[in-house]
Amino acid sequence: MRDAGFVSRDDIRADFSAAMSAMYKVEVPAYGMLMELVAEANAEVLAGDPELRTSLEATDSLDRISQERHGAIRLGTPAELSMMRRVFAVMGMYPVGYYDLSAAGVPVHATAFRPVDARTLSRNPFRVFTSLLRLDLIGDETLRAEAQQVLAARRIFSDGAIALTEKAERQGGLDRRDADRFVDEILETFRWHDRACVSADMYQRLHRQHRLVADVVSFKGPHINHLTPRTLDIDAVQARMPLRGIEPKAVVEGPPTRRCPVLLRQTSFKALEEPVSFQSDDGAWTTGSHTARFGEIEQRGIALTPKGRALYDRLLDEARKIATPSADGSNAADYGAALAGRFKSFPDSWEEIRAAGLGYFTYSLTELGRTARGGRDDDVERLLAEGLLRFDPIVYEDFLPVSAAGIFQSNLGDEATEAFAASPNQQVFEAALGASVVDEFAHYAAIERRSIENCRSALRGLQAAE
Repeated sequence: MRDAGFVSRDDIRADFSAAMSAMYKVEVPAYGMLMELVAEANAEVLAGDPELRTSLEATDSLDRISQERHGAIRLGTPAELSMMRRVFAVMGMYPVGYYDLSAAGVPVHATAFRPVDARTLSRNPFRVFTSLLRLDLIGDETLRAEAQQVLAARRIFSDGAIALTEKAERQGGLDRRDADRFVDEILETFRWHDRACVSADMYQRLHRQHRLVADVVSFKGPHINHLTPRTLDIDAVQARMPLRGIEPKAVVEGPPTRRCPVLLRQTSFKALEEPVSFQSDDGAWTTGSHTARFGEIEQRGIALTPKGRALYDRLLDEARKIATPSADGSNAADYGAALAGRFKSFPDSWEEIRAAGLGYFTYSLTELGRTARGGRDDDVERLLAEGLLRFDPIVYEDFLPVSAAGIFQSNLGDEATEAFAASPNQQVFEAALGASVVDEFAHYAAIERRSIENCRSALRGLQAAE
């Protein structure tokens, strides 16, 4: 049982999210400009779309838009992943979904740590896409062994961070003083360090293997490589970035522009080339550079059912067979046209999406439903037809492997693409994690099912009160 003097996990998560954002604004000033652009675009959309505002208010999602963001980190060892799971649990964040990015040319697999229920999401929806390096995919055995040795020697968590995590686990939470210390200690794990923990020669060998491998292995910790605010109009932000001196990636990842957004659309500004130092065998430091950190924007749509996701994956695959987007943007127009053409087959109204069983929705009583009298059955379609229920799309809270890989590759360059064989291994990932990941489809289906049962229960209560 949690002590009344403990700070809620939601508040710790909100404090950490705010601290991370403040730190990243200092480390990557363009991120601050990105936040301003997103705020402008969101205000314009809400002012011009009363129906969207009503839907967001009905699902308690309006207030969270301005504070919503996700981050991304890359870990090197199973021990790091297991400890990170424990750290995020103190903030009420749990692993949802398994993502294999090897098929898209990136040697990692991943999960997303995030809040999982509607109440905690509305309090603060911060999430962290967390990747684990697949050293087994490095073909050079000598380099693989060297990388393992470097990763085994580093410690990404401070003694204070570990002690406070253990204290939270032992007593079921943290008081205000310990919660503040916890945020400060964990923030250090995500801070940028410009001194590499490998030599310049090893960095270059890692870089030639894959630029992401060099990013994971070469530094003291898993510096946050991007933070992502949520926009309601990603196309507007993409168009306005160059006006602020920010160079966006060539194409927006995910589905095309739609009246009814589905899943997740993402774009970013190009990764920064930052000065770093490498230490030679004689102890001297030499200057070099590293490119990894960037800013990203996302627009979230409805969570799709397995049927909807299968349709999405098929249409995306067909579009990419027509034109696979290149990092330099040379075929951006061709890809955009292919994407728009293929997705004409995906319904673009909430009514059609629901009728076809392609997306998940929450159901709630209308004003008429809240004052209904007389006998009512439990049939959802009948209740909708009579105006007693309304339905609203459930926001997709998770990620897309192809889109994530597309963001990575656009910031790593075309030369970073490798022909890795698709090798998903959720069992190995979960063993490293020390827990099972939540199945996202089952999770969204349960949310929809609970909303229906809540409506039926409320209607039965009205009938009993007559």
